[in-house]
Amino acid sequence: MCRLRRFVLVVALFAAGCGKESTARLIEDLKAPDPLTRLKAVRTLPQRQEDAAQVVPALTEALKDDDAEIRKGAAFGLGSFGEQARDAVPALSGALRDRDSGVRKAAGIALSYIDPKRAPKTAPPGPRDD
Repeated sequence: MCRLRRFVLVVALFAAGCGKESTARLIEDLKAPDPLTRLKAVRTLPQRQEDAAQVVPALTEALKDDDAEIRKGAAFGLGSFGEQARDAVPALSGALRDRDSGVRKAAGIALSYIDPKRAPKTAPPGPRDD
């Protein structure tokens, strides 16, 4: 199953570069029932730096997604906005306690780009992944 998931991620990342969807459409896609659609959106939105005012709140909300890959992508995406994502610091601080270690790591990295003083000094503790 792990190989299949990696393959799906690679395909989704490749597809994200094809075509040019509007920022508004990508934000809508973050709420799609299909996880691949959400993954494509969460991986593409960080490229929309000029639309930070719309993208940062959408990625912040995506930190609550049921899928760990979406949450991790949202955290990394928020980090790419640097100081423009300051409003996401409380949500990213909460993500440091996520049940998935990849999300916790992504949140820590994002915080280091947004507000280095708030970034964890070491890997945050959390429950073990299943």
